Amino acid sequence: MAIKSILVVDDSATDRQYLSDILVKNGYKVTTAENAEEALSKVKQINPDLVLMDVVLPGQNGYQATRTLSKDEATKHIPVIMCTTKGQETDKLWGMRQGARDYIVKPASQEDLLAKIKALG
Repeated sequence: MAIKSILVVDDSATDRQYLSDILVKNGYKVTTAENAEEALSKVKQINPDLVLMDVVLPGQNGYQATRTLSKDEATKHIPVIMCTTKGQETDKLWGMRQGARDYIVKPASQEDLLAKIKALG
């Protein structure tokens, strides 16, 4: 399945814009969400091909949202890449246990980000 549409979930407007700019410039359709609750709602509405999920979010965190997506029959087919400043190996392992397919530490380079997306597509 080719990845064409991506939901970027981040509470930082700067990070959302940075990631969106890279993705749009490379031909992806991007939708954004500022928190987990908004993300879970938008996933059901737009059914994106991929979710880029920050960990540190207001309210429900990115790990919880990823777990919700990976356990729901309607959304478990959508891959999640955790995209966060939390760079410890234990953070990465925890993210993968919640259902994430990959993990990237911010600030993400354009090359790393695009390579991880291509690997899933």
